[in-house]
Amino acid sequence: MRVDADDFARPCSCGREHHIDVKEIIIESGAIGKLEKEMSDGDLKEYISPLLICDTNSYKVTEELMEDIYDRCQVLVLDAEDLEADERAVEIVENYMEEDIDLVLAVGAGTIHDLSRFVAHQYRIPFVSVPTAASSDGFASTVADMTWNGMKKAVKAEAPLYVFADTDIFAKAPKRLTAAGVSDILGKYIALADWKISSLLTDEYYCAEVVNLETRALRVVKDNLKEIAAGEVDACEKLMYALVLSGLSMQMTGNSRPASGAEHHLVHLWDMEVLNGHLDALHGEKVSAGTMVALIEYKKIADAIRRKNCKVHPHIEEDREFLQSAFGKKGVLNAIEKENAPELLDEISTRQLSDALPEIMQIIDALPAVTDMQEMMSKAGCVSRVRDIGLPGEAVSDSLRLAPYTRRRMSLLRLRKLLTY
Repeated sequence: MRVDADDFARPCSCGREHHIDVKEIIIESGAIGKLEKEMSDGDLKEYISPLLICDTNSYKVTEELMEDIYDRCQVLVLDAEDLEADERAVEIVENYMEEDIDLVLAVGAGTIHDLSRFVAHQYRIPFVSVPTAASSDGFASTVADMTWNGMKKAVKAEAPLYVFADTDIFAKAPKRLTAAGVSDILGKYIALADWKISSLLTDEYYCAEVVNLETRALRVVKDNLKEIAAGEVDACEKLMYALVLSGLSMQMTGNSRPASGAEHHLVHLWDMEVLNGHLDALHGEKVSAGTMVALIEYKKIADAIRRKNCKVHPHIEEDREFLQSAFGKKGVLNAIEKENAPELLDEISTRQLSDALPEIMQIIDALPAVTDMQEMMSKAGCVSRVRDIGLPGEAVSDSLRLAPYTRRRMSLLRLRKLLTY
């Protein structure tokens, strides 16, 4: 399967001409052979000092199939144990890089790609994506999820020149990783709802074509849940295609808005370990839990609107002491305050929000029912409860309060602070 990026880089009904940096995306058996050819005789031949970044897990599963590529690259194998995309890992990469590096190859899953695209962007070096598991939607993205001085941030990063997703590699990945990829896609239900609700109430840019792209990714995965869980090669290829579509949607908007809403803000909070200790869970697994937490709360809001029990009130700063306690003890209070200034909720009038409640209810009603979402996750082998990721149930209430502060982005979870229901 080849994805023609030119199909997405064209004038759009939203008024923008979307920019796509990736030249070609190949998702098929034997894609590594195409990479070898590009490096020997194609567009990548001009890069004479490539750095290949992988971890101990991705090296193990690719060392034979990619032997010729490893031989022609400077290779950095990071320890997969507790590897995070943070300043420590970036320092390791920077200390290892030779001065003449002119290309970065990311061989791995989400964390390796976050590190690679971040470093590539910092040093203005092109990079090539080689996913080893269909576990996240970051392979074609221009955003890297980084933990910087204890603060979780989505930062500008480099888009890949090429994506070579070899089915012979990623379709054999552990099922847990594949399920995490499904989870990342299912989280788009919340992300897209948040984006649409924000566009109702603010001047935030909104593109129906980008939404359609994410919706297509959702549909592809939803229609193949059992087959993906069974590890069928064609179905795993479709999952990778959906993940790449989601990454392209972020390229088209220039940020993570189409792919990240309240469900990811909850994950950012948990990753910062403000309310919890370290969670031994994959990113996608935490997205599953965050999606369910947000969905359950959103359905409560819709029911309250329907019963006319949802009241709007002016923004009142009620969380100051809680923020000082939670974020202060982690040493990130100043960063949180800076992230949230000026407060987005101050831009929303009570009249404006009250008038929008019926449409907000319709947007929430269009989301899957809680039981339907649980069933989809179950079919694909995804986790769906906070206790599945090691988070106690009593942390949910505080998570709902604190999560909006991890990112200055309008969501229904943030608007919830203006509602009594």
